[in-house]
Amino acid sequence: MAVDQLSRAFVALADPTRRDIVARLSARNATVGELAESYPMSMQAVSKHLKVLEEAGPVSRSRGAPRRPCHLEPQVLDLMTSRIERYRHQTEERFSRLDAVLAAMDSTDVNTDTATETDSPDTKADEPRPTRAEKNEGAPP
Repeated sequence: MAVDQLSRAFVALADPTRRDIVARLSARNATVGELAESYPMSMQAVSKHLKVLEEAGPVSRSRGAPRRPCHLEPQVLDLMTSRIERYRHQTEERFSRLDAVLAAMDSTDVNTDTATETDSPDTKADEPRPTRAEKNEGAPP
């Protein structure tokens, strides 16, 4: 499956009606007429949605059968899933690295705060620190 076809598959599944058709076909194969019963649209409109899904790859129709039932193509869905999983894995790795950086920064801040309080005899731990507004009270406007 080429990247172009993968893009078409994702575009085809961007439509909520087509996603719902795929969900229904995941439970069982169905004809266009059976699928059309579930939607407030004509059978021709449902057929157009199915044509988009067929051209993109996730759905196919049996050619020889008189009823021509539609069914899912699992290999196309597997390829889409593997692409999404790769992106999910990369994102999780980035967040793990970010968590490590933040944890290192947090431990550095804790060590700096502790060192400042113990190194400076003028600072008393019980006294509240002045707020920014209190510091700026004497400053000219």
